[in-house]
Amino acid sequence: MSDLHELTAAQQLRSLRAKEISSRELTGHYLARIDRLDEELAAFITVTGEQALEEAGRADERLARGEQEALLGLPIGIKDLAATKGIRTTFGSAALADFVPGEDAWTVGLLRQAGAVVLGKTNTPEFGSTCYTENEVVPRPSVTPYGTDRYSSGSSGGAATAVAAGLLPVAHGSDGAGSIRTPAATCHLVGVKPSRGLVSSAPASSFFVASTEGPIARTVEDAALLLDVMASPAPGDLYGWSHASSFTAALGLRRRLKIAMWTDTGLDQDVDPEAALAVGRMAQKLIDLGHEVREIPLPARWDEPTRRAIVDWFAYSVGAAVQAMMLTDRTHLLSSYSQQLLTMSDALSASDVVTAQAVLARYASTFLAAVDDYDVVLTPTTNGAPVRIGYYEGDEAERMLRWSCHTPWVNLAGVPAVSIPSHVDDDGLPHGVHLVGRNRRDADLLALAAQLESLAPWDEHHPPCWHR
Repeated sequence: MSDLHELTAAQQLRSLRAKEISSRELTGHYLARIDRLDEELAAFITVTGEQALEEAGRADERLARGEQEALLGLPIGIKDLAATKGIRTTFGSAALADFVPGEDAWTVGLLRQAGAVVLGKTNTPEFGSTCYTENEVVPRPSVTPYGTDRYSSGSSGGAATAVAAGLLPVAHGSDGAGSIRTPAATCHLVGVKPSRGLVSSAPASSFFVASTEGPIARTVEDAALLLDVMASPAPGDLYGWSHASSFTAALGLRRRLKIAMWTDTGLDQDVDPEAALAVGRMAQKLIDLGHEVREIPLPARWDEPTRRAIVDWFAYSVGAAVQAMMLTDRTHLLSSYSQQLLTMSDALSASDVVTAQAVLARYASTFLAAVDDYDVVLTPTTNGAPVRIGYYEGDEAERMLRWSCHTPWVNLAGVPAVSIPSHVDDDGLPHGVHLVGRNRRDADLLALAAQLESLAPWDEHHPPCWHR
């Protein structure tokens, strides 16, 4: 079949179990599309074609025996910030271009145990530190298939590009300040940032855990299928907790929700007209579904202490990564931005780091207090369309914040969020909206996203390369 990528991940799994298609056939289909399209899109750092076909063959044998693992035979991509046993893991860095781990990261192990077939490692910026995906390992940046002169955001940019272009049915991502949600928005996809601890972050390197892993998918059902597998705490996880039931089964939940909304960016800039349009349209859909929607003031602005704190925290994180990976004698191979952050990190005192954490904690707490009476918050995912390649040159940190200002507070607060498609503008570029839920109420959030999807299924719209 030449159109296997038209099927959602859920449909592919049903067809695999019914033996209407084989995993080798499905894997070969995606590998052929990667070979044909990825030179332009740069979705992958590493493609494991031969190994993937061998895995698919073993999956077919297990399917023939009637085995029923949740993702058995389904192709998937792993973001290149997660260790994969026997597969090159670069962390987007030329300093680690030849690194092959001896074991899987916890979540990767869960995906493999569920029977997923790993097609390769998706593109990411060095150490995941930027909201665009460009590095010294791959010769060109990851771009949105809706406009190949524009970034697909980051740091899960390669994962989003691959799913949107039909190079993968679903993908693994990670999110430390919006890194699943903003790429989903640029690629007309669903991106889920789970509650802190639902997907394991063990072994923790700090009590201040902002990053988590999650799914990137075309539909809410596909995202829920992946989250069901990823949501299993590791031994020793400081924040680990288990969800009592299936997220997929919970998609049919219906209850009237109280929803707060805002579009204010918290900076001295105008709200992008398309971002405002996206939120306004989605608010009306929520009202039509019977929910209460109320516009409220932005709880906290990006004042100078908060902006300083988040830059210091990113600098500290890059410095910690360099130390943990023992790259101190290879820093000359790091990107100029990473070297800049590393220099800043070296200048930070312990007091500076603790102060940054305290400022960011207060910032997050202000948001949580302001929305305590609400079940969900609605905002834009990004302040505008996907930006052109080269947009960040010259004023990197400031421009990144101005475009991705709506997402970081969620990571600091540890609550769940999902970006869902809103619309495609007159230039053919996607826009998304951002739904934020209460802590550990991930199921409610996914159910709400499924309600909105039922009104206007966004998976009916695809980029130009979809039919190539």
